[in-house]
Amino acid sequence: MNAAQAPHLSHLSEGQGLVGRHPREVLLGAQAQTGFLPVCDHYSGVEARMRKSLQLQAEMTQEFGTCVFDVTLDCEDGAPVGAEAAHARLVAALACEAAPQARVAVRVHPVGHPAFANDMATIAGEAGQRLCHIMIPKVESIDDVLAAEQALLRAAAGHLPLHVLIESPQAVHRAFEIAAHPRVQSLSFGLMDFVSAHGGAIPASAMTSAGQFSHPLVLRAKLEIAAACHAYGKVPAHCVVTEFSDAAAMKAAATRAARELGYTRMWSIHPAQIRPILEAFAPTQDDVEHAAKIIAAAADGDWAPINFDGVLHDRASYRYYWQVLERAHRTGLPLPAAVQEWFTSPASSDAP
Repeated sequence: MNAAQAPHLSHLSEGQGLVGRHPREVLLGAQAQTGFLPVCDHYSGVEARMRKSLQLQAEMTQEFGTCVFDVTLDCEDGAPVGAEAAHARLVAALACEAAPQARVAVRVHPVGHPAFANDMATIAGEAGQRLCHIMIPKVESIDDVLAAEQALLRAAAGHLPLHVLIESPQAVHRAFEIAAHPRVQSLSFGLMDFVSAHGGAIPASAMTSAGQFSHPLVLRAKLEIAAACHAYGKVPAHCVVTEFSDAAAMKAAATRAARELGYTRMWSIHPAQIRPILEAFAPTQDDVEHAAKIIAAAADGDWAPINFDGVLHDRASYRYYWQVLERAHRTGLPLPAAVQEWFTSPASSDAP
């Protein structure tokens, strides 16, 4: 069968029952529930900075027409020692005050920390309906995920997904098991704790924007986490770049994370890092135009195989090109008219 014959002969087997359905549903199925998040996750833990982060999110949502980064309010590094309960109440209040369209998350203390239970009861219990997810740091095994899930259920916040921070060699070893849990939506890599966990065997240079892409143990950990996420349709989130005043270093690191290591999301710890992350993770405009033409032609053919410019495409390649369009949308790029309808309909909502 040649490419010209493919659409006609396979129409019934490939496209039957798919006509009129949203491309996300046709091409991704269950992965559509977890596979797409804003490409930037911005962390802040001091009250003034948390408020500014939420304000900046609202401003950039208006600018781009979609929410291009999550705001994660931080309890682990943000709460003053001895004032963890008060900080949890503050974080819950800020989440409840956020604009309806805001994407707000919280990083709580680790499962083994004395403040963990109160964090979850207060934050998930009081602000669970306003949160897009909860980040659990220093997860070592699936048991920590199960403990966090139980805490969510006790707080009547069973709808919330969990994001997990992988920060040790043992956790990297168990990344696939952790990523497989249905409650887990994303795995992040904690660079500095991972390096410290090696007792000086990894040099401090591996924590820099350049060194973290060259040390073999660090690079192996990043690849393992990305592979675990993609194996289960979850989102791999790349670690921070601490040189927040160096925009060039930030963009270079983000570009390598996206193009070489398979990451689809990255942490920001300073407002100046957000736009370089968006730029690095965005597809090119040529890629967007090409993807839009293929997806529009595929939809016209009821998702059966097509001959496009002499190349055979089917649902395997459609899935790839649809993901290009999703990433373009989540980085604020303009979309061609032929595909805009799928990103303005109710089915395209960015709500968690």
